[in-house]
Amino acid sequence: MCGIAGEIAFRGKSADSSAVTAMVAAMVDRGPDGSGTWDGGWAALGHRRLSIIDLSDAGAQPMLDEEHDLALTFNGCIYNYKELRTQLEAEYTFHSTSDTEAILRAYQKWGEDFVHHLVGMFAIAVVDGRQGKVVLVRDRLGIKPLYVSSTPDSSTSDRVRFASSLPALIQGGGIDTGIDEVALHHYLSWHSIIPAPRTILRGVKKLPAATIRVIRRDGSSTDRRYWQPEYSRQDRFAKWTDADWQDAIHDSLRVAVKRRTVADVPVGVLLSGGLDSSLLVALLAEEGQHGLSTFSIGFDDVGGAEGDEFQYSDVVARTFGTRHEQLHISTADFAPAVDAAVAAMSEPMASHDVTAFHLLSRAVADHVKVVQCGQGADEVFAGYAYHQPAADVGRDHALASFRSAFVDRSHAQIVDCLEPEWYCERDVSEDVLASNMAEPGADTALDAILRLDTHLLMVDDPVKRLDNMSMAWGLEARVPFLDQDLVQLAAACPPHLKAAQGGKAILKDLGRKLLPNEVVDRPKGYFPVPALQHLEEPFLSMVEDALHAPEAKQRRLFRPDYIQGLLAEPNRRRTRGNSNVLWQLAVLEMWLQRHGVG
Repeated sequence: MCGIAGEIAFRGKSADSSAVTAMVAAMVDRGPDGSGTWDGGWAALGHRRLSIIDLSDAGAQPMLDEEHDLALTFNGCIYNYKELRTQLEAEYTFHSTSDTEAILRAYQKWGEDFVHHLVGMFAIAVVDGRQGKVVLVRDRLGIKPLYVSSTPDSSTSDRVRFASSLPALIQGGGIDTGIDEVALHHYLSWHSIIPAPRTILRGVKKLPAATIRVIRRDGSSTDRRYWQPEYSRQDRFAKWTDADWQDAIHDSLRVAVKRRTVADVPVGVLLSGGLDSSLLVALLAEEGQHGLSTFSIGFDDVGGAEGDEFQYSDVVARTFGTRHEQLHISTADFAPAVDAAVAAMSEPMASHDVTAFHLLSRAVADHVKVVQCGQGADEVFAGYAYHQPAADVGRDHALASFRSAFVDRSHAQIVDCLEPEWYCERDVSEDVLASNMAEPGADTALDAILRLDTHLLMVDDPVKRLDNMSMAWGLEARVPFLDQDLVQLAAACPPHLKAAQGGKAILKDLGRKLLPNEVVDRPKGYFPVPALQHLEEPFLSMVEDALHAPEAKQRRLFRPDYIQGLLAEPNRRRTRGNSNVLWQLAVLEMWLQRHGVG
């Protein structure tokens, strides 16, 4: 896990290596173990290293093959790199034991189709000098980020930059930092989610998940989506019983967990005490892991809301004999961490648990460099409350079902809170949902919603949150529930096996075989952060300072009377997901100010 950056110059110009150096310097937290740059004239690459596989200098990046005029930098982990190496070493000479070199040799062998041979999480840049092109690739579920910006030197763009974080691109300079009105509409519609390709800034886009982008020296480029599961019933599974499905999901999840133990350093687990992370501990125990390090976090109770779920994580830790660490954070300690969490955000994220993940990652990084966690299970296996109603409506009602349960504000309500210059003439967020829901390849309303969640929205909510907050402390977080084979199998799984029992039925049935019953049959929990749901001091002052700052007044995103109404009753207005509306607006301003935007 690392941070990558680069620049590609067109029409005979040279890449600005100083900008690449600046972007790399801005990502030191993502890779505290080393750095490197490479200048190839028309293209330049940079890298920050977090050493997980092949800790020697032989695994350093950017990695070059001068004979074939190739240069590569990548962020992530290739779980099947040993198998790839075995497959390729008869044809190619290896000089390291790293997964990076396995990617390089795979590109030599298969060209752009190399991505089909990779199992893992990754953002990759390959400079192919012989063919005069740069190949950018992002993993199938978007676990690893890749931000791309055109840099306007004049009236036309003559270079492209890319980096693992948006703030790194800002540090490189020359970025259009104007607010994207459509992205702002998405932010206010969907719990602060801005799905690819947009970001909150006009001048920066995200490479979508499961996408290969080829950029040529003349400035032309093409995108190709290389993977998309079918959310439909398939003939090869037609004779499967419910028990067959449970066995298959069990086997696939077991493989996913085992894959993510590949490392030259110890691997721990973030154990919340919920079903998903508890299953990971149980499956690791099945694999013979002993003395596993597990970690959970809790906070002070606020406003009648409980701040920890230690009672459940303790049961799992005792059952499987893990070395368990309880991390309790007081409200007094929590408040100073908010600014650091905002600084670590690649984009503004208003979820209450972002700062919690930041603090958890800081504590865990003192013990291990790699952890597995249960992110993604709810999206893949229908674990959220808004999934269950969709199981009982027709395919044509998928959009209405999702909208009524998920969307924070109507288009009219968004217009009501913004200054006129930021209005969108139509409901651009509804357009995105309608377009996605209408695509073929999803049989039922629930299938369509799970596809939307897993492949569009999740990438820029829990997945991005986990990457940003863990990498802020040089901690690699791995997500077995987003294993490509498991997700593809789950997409074909009959909806009733996911939506029943209040959601995640097939996982709950599996849990009853592997876990204590009190962990499986408990009420669904969320990462509890009461202090940001029920705002009191010092958080109220923090919010007011951000929304009344000179930068906020100059930017004029929100109507002053709307903000004053929220501040007068800071805990009254909630989204459908029970998020504090005031906090959502304040985080956007905090992020813009913290990163010097506008």
